[in-house]
Amino acid sequence: MTKRLELAFTEASKLSPKEQDALADWLLAELHSERKWDRLFADSQELLSKLASEALAEYHSSQTQEFDPDQL
Repeated sequence: MTKRLELAFTEASKLSPKEQDALADWLLAELHSERKWDRLFADSQELLSKLASEALAEYHSSQTQEFDPDQL
């Protein structure tokens, strides 16, 4: 464990039990979410590469138009 994380846990231990549980719930959810997104992005590289190639082909064949946020 790093010194910084150890310091964070030391400070968190000073919170009330209810606040500690809320912090733990938040941290666990964040870690779970981060792992989920890492897995989803890792599993989608082939599809993302295909979509990027298609977008570039459309751009090079003048099948795209400039985006104007004022036209939304």
